[in-house]
Amino acid sequence: MDLSAINPVLLLASLMVAATPILLAAIGELVVERAGVLNLGVEGMMITGAVCGFVVAVNSGSPWLGFLGAAAGGAGLALIFGGLTQFLLSNQVATGLALTLFGLGLSALVGQGYIGIKAPAFPDWHIPLLGDIPIIGPIIFQHDPMVYVGLIFVAGVWAFLTYSRLGLVLRAVGENHEAAHALGYDVIKVRLAAIIFGGACAGLGGAYLSLVRVPQWTEGMTAGAGWIALAIVVFASWRPWRLLLGAYLFGGITVLQLNLQAAGSALPVEYLSMTPYLATIAVLVIMRSGRAPGALGQIFHASR
Repeated sequence: MDLSAINPVLLLASLMVAATPILLAAIGELVVERAGVLNLGVEGMMITGAVCGFVVAVNSGSPWLGFLGAAAGGAGLALIFGGLTQFLLSNQVATGLALTLFGLGLSALVGQGYIGIKAPAFPDWHIPLLGDIPIIGPIIFQHDPMVYVGLIFVAGVWAFLTYSRLGLVLRAVGENHEAAHALGYDVIKVRLAAIIFGGACAGLGGAYLSLVRVPQWTEGMTAGAGWIALAIVVFASWRPWRLLLGAYLFGGITVLQLNLQAAGSALPVEYLSMTPYLATIAVLVIMRSGRAPGALGQIFHASR
């Protein structure tokens, strides 16, 4: 195995790209869970966003419109979940799993006519001056815009939850929905807003795979990314900045195993391909997660 073939600068730069779809999906799910809702349909929303974004981008010729379409697709699927769990009071775990199965089937149906088609180009940004800094420039300041959108979302969610009144209300709903309702807050509206935001973020994460990372439509292309996003939320103890660390950890291991394959590692490809998922499980076992929101997964009914 020739380790000299692995460029550390390129490795670190690729890490940020590999982490972005997981980061986008996970930050949305973090907001959903801080509102007290457990949505296990992240995988389904991601794959729906991937196919919706790809279809819109190919037909419009604009990847930006593709990302908007992906956010709408993910939010639409999340709205179905919200209606079932918040108004019809269905079980959140069962509904989330059904949502994933539905999203996988729907995306396969919609994407049938788009297999083998290349997505419109989505150029990288070379930030003036900063992008020319040796080592740091290529690693941080020469990426596509969605990499920075993911970072902005993390900072925005952290500021929203920490400093805003609406963020405080959302956290209160997630900790004790009965007390929040008694204080006059509309628990259902707060949770629905969080669910829709989480679905839009998952859709953006899926579209990043089909429009930037690959870029083409392949059935089942999320390959468990939604489940990893769910695990990273737990690893992060429902904290935005720790979630960023978890996403980069998974992205780094993913890129490293690809580089080891290219360098001619003696380990079978199948073993290398499973390392990101094994590492995620190991981290969850080793690391102690913080306390989950008090009302997470609990059904709310105003008449109770």
